[in-house]
Formats: sequence, structure tokens, C-alpha cells
Amino acid sequence: MGTEEIKIPDFSLKPFLVLWELTRACALACSHCRAEAVRQRHPDELTTQEGERLLDEIARFGSPLPLLVLTGGDPLRRPDIYELVEAAAGRGFRVALTPSGTAAVTREKLVRLKEAGLSRLAVSLDGSVPEVHDAFRRVNGSYGWTMKIMESAQALGLPLQINSTVTRQNLSDFPAIASLLEPLGIALWAVFFLVPTGRGKPEAQVTAWDAERFLNDLYDLSARLPFDVKTTAAPHYRRVVLERQGGFRRDGRMGLESPRRRAVEGPAPDGILRARDGVNDGKGCVFIDHLGEVYPSGFLPVSAGNVRQASLVDLYRDHALFHHLRDPERLNGRCGICPYRDLCGGSRARAYAVTGDYLADDPLCFYCPTP
Repeated sequence: MGTEEIKIPDFSLKPFLVLWELTRACALACSHCRAEAVRQRHPDELTTQEGERLLDEIARFGSPLPLLVLTGGDPLRRPDIYELVEAAAGRGFRVALTPSGTAAVTREKLVRLKEAGLSRLAVSLDGSVPEVHDAFRRVNGSYGWTMKIMESAQALGLPLQINSTVTRQNLSDFPAIASLLEPLGIALWAVFFLVPTGRGKPEAQVTAWDAERFLNDLYDLSARLPFDVKTTAAPHYRRVVLERQGGFRRDGRMGLESPRRRAVEGPAPDGILRARDGVNDGKGCVFIDHLGEVYPSGFLPVSAGNVRQASLVDLYRDHALFHHLRDPERLNGRCGICPYRDLCGGSRARAYAVTGDYLADDPLCFYCPTP
């Protein structure tokens, strides 16, 4: 990029990431499912026409367009999924899709998704062996189906992201998951930390000390892995990286999320950008559920309104909920006095799930700042 100025995205004006939950229908019964997915689709899901209007509304955020993630439940349970992917790609969106790991994800469907313009497939893998993964997903065979989906995506040249959720159940298996993924040429490993919402139970969370130790292990792992690593619902990984790399940069920002991370915002091979500044609930992230409700993220179930009655752009930019979440001066407890609060801010979703206050401190963070 030469010497040209790098523009930092203004998360008060537009999100980096827009997630649209197309449906809550899913064949799996995952123990941590934030959506509490069910077998059948809801009759009041946003229709195809409403979905296309929503895409037009998201496009109003302006260029560069946010990354669009179509999620669920299982978004492939929507018969109009190919039409929606094509409509989004035709409007210039980079589109990622998160299907469930079931036998329903066939090579033929992946071909159709790629032809429709899908940029990236994101698949969940929560164990290095069937015994761990299938216990997590509560359906025998999910591990095998997931591996077949991964193989098919790679054979088709469809960029692949792997999502893995950290719980007490599978924490010790993560080095083995990393070793399994290492030779596969994936685009990104997204490591989620359980938020106790939906079917996720508080007792399934790792302790703050285990989280701190694991984040340091993840930093070490990312130094040798041939793909990028990011965390979700663990923004204090940014603090761990800063500490491991010697503290704040002169400009007060932290441009890296792993030793392999580019120092500036830049695209992966599939053209999908990574945010230079940290994305958090309502800060660079917005979530629309299957009925059109607008949330700061899928893990923070406090609605700002509904896209059937209000503008998504206006809700994100102007609603008090989003203003509060983007204002570090409003944070309470340890997060409120933390020197890393602008770069981390703690998981607002976990704070809400545990305390009922989305501005409370993040109970999964081990760091104890001094006033």
C-alpha cells in the first residue's frame, strides 16, 4: 500500500460486520447454541423480498460495504438461500455463510453457493476427534459430515473459515484442533469463547485463569500456524497480544491480533478484510435476527428495534444502546478503569449474560487494573 494514509474505520458510522440470522431452524442440538435452534422454520421470518430490502438498507452504510455473514440456525434451511447470496453479491457484498455440519451440505449445494457469489464458507469444528465434536453438537456423525464439507469446499476452491468454541468440555483439545487444521490451507481460525446465553450454560465456561492461560497459548500457536487467528467474545486477547509484544504502539492503537497479523487492515485471499480496530458488541458489529430484531451482536439479546419498522442504519448510528456500547467512559467495574478499555472493552455480551448489565466488567478477564 506504499506510503498512502491508512484510514481507520469509524465504527460510530458503520459496522465492520453485519450478521443476519436467516432462520433458527437446524438439525443439530448444540449444547452452546445461542439461538436455541429448533427443527422448524418460524412462519414470521423475514421474507425474500424483505431480505432484499434489508440488503439495500445495509448498502446505505456506504463503501466499503460491511462484511455480511448469513447465519442461523442453519441458513441452508432457507430454500431462497442461493437467491439471497446472489442478491447480496450482486450488490457488492463479500458474503460469508455458516451452515450447520450435517449431511444436508452437499457438494452440489456448495457449487450453487459459489456460483451465486459466496466469498467464504465458515464451518464449526469443536473437537479434533468425533467423540469431542459430536458430544458438543449432540448429534452423532456431525464430525464426519463437517470434515466432508471442509474437503468439498477446498476441492471447489471455496475459501474456508473454521469456527471453534472454547468451553470446559473441549479446552484441552485445542492444541489437537490446531494441529488438525494446520495443513488444510484455511483462511481463518475464529476461536469463540462461550457466552452463557441461549443453551450455553454458565458452568460450561472456562475460568478467567484458564482463559488467560489459553489466550497466551493461542498467541504462541498463532506464531506457527499458516493462517490468521482471531477471537470472538474474548476481546482481552488484544491486551494479551500487546503485553506479549511489549505494550502500546506510539499511536495508541494495536494493529495486530496475532504474530502473523498484518500491521494494517488488509484482505485475505478471498478479499475479506480484517478490522484494524477491535470489533465488539455494537462497536463495529450489528446482528439482525430471523424476525428482523436488531441487536449489538448475536450474543447480546437486547433489541434496539426491528428492521420492519425502523432503519437499520439509523438504529446503529443513533440508538442509545449502540451509543452506550461504543462509549468506553460508560464502562463499569474493572473494565471502566482498565488502561486497555479503548482497545478491548471486555465482552459486553458476557457482562450482560452474567450480571444483567451490559456495561459491567467482563468476568472472563483475569486482568486486574489499578485505579
